Amino acid sequence: MLTRRKVASGGMKLGYMLGYWGAQPPRDVPDALAEAERLGFDSCWTAEAYGSDALTPLAWWGAATSRIKLGTAICQLSARTPTAMAMAALTLDHLSGGRFVLGLGASGPQVAEGWYGDDYTKPLARTREYVDIVRQVLAREAPVEFHGARYELPRPGGLGKPLKSITHPLRADLPIYLAAEGPKNVALAAEIADGWLPMFYAPRVDGFYRDALAEGFARPGARRTPDSFEVACVVPIIVAPDVETAADMYRPMLALYIGGMGAREVNFHNNVFARMGYEGDAKVIQDLYLDGKKNEAAAAVPIQLVEDVALIGPRDKIRADIDMWRESNVTTMVVSGGTAQLREIAELVLT
Repeated sequence: MLTRRKVASGGMKLGYMLGYWGAQPPRDVPDALAEAERLGFDSCWTAEAYGSDALTPLAWWGAATSRIKLGTAICQLSARTPTAMAMAALTLDHLSGGRFVLGLGASGPQVAEGWYGDDYTKPLARTREYVDIVRQVLAREAPVEFHGARYELPRPGGLGKPLKSITHPLRADLPIYLAAEGPKNVALAAEIADGWLPMFYAPRVDGFYRDALAEGFARPGARRTPDSFEVACVVPIIVAPDVETAADMYRPMLALYIGGMGAREVNFHNNVFARMGYEGDAKVIQDLYLDGKKNEAAAAVPIQLVEDVALIGPRDKIRADIDMWRESNVTTMVVSGGTAQLREIAELVLT
């Protein structure tokens, strides 16, 4: 679906994941980001959970760059109203000279309801409404009016009136990417967005995602075609003397997401691996993690599962395994690391 375009345009692109902060801000981002831009990385990405936000670090660190695209992966829908999100997007797009990419996602009920006190019901329908309103603001063709199941602008019964952005957006077609894991959400991304931000993508089950994307592209009024749609995917790349050593470096993160990033009854990341064929393993990992046995949960992550979603092991193995990703739907591999790691990754992927 997307392979021919990647070949024609010179191959896989690289993005640099800045992510969200831990207990304190990271110290090495300015140097690493400058190196990523020098190496020819196409984009950099921030995130937010329930600590640092995605927009402020992107503006602060992005001000020292001149070429690299600046994206959010992701801004959470519950964090801002659609019009507030559109205001931030058009502001950053102006300040960066048209380099901003708005990545959006519904997050999960634990964050939406626990951190924001928001209602998480019907996330797909909400996403559709949210994006529609953002695009109205960016188009600036008329005062914004919207009457949906979730959002009403202006609020009925009050003194509000439809308003148009004072600031003229730099780009009415500012790109919007959607984070999605389940097939219905992936199809929605293909229908209404300019790109998709997958998590825990596995080239081995690429056909499953191709089918979900194809469903979205085939819908009436779909915004993009396969040839103009971007897929920017986080791909851990861990170079180590042997595969097991590399896998052990990533297993704790996988155990966290499979086991602890969500409630036992609702964990979208756990569902991703169940769809890959690891339903039994995912349940064991989740049970161990939620019982406080985090080390045992990490040890229970199968080596094949790690290799499905990450590039790990000696350099020659990684270089060979990259071919699977080149043939997949992914157009940008989003990676992380310090300056030395970024140089090594650029040599493996871009040469």
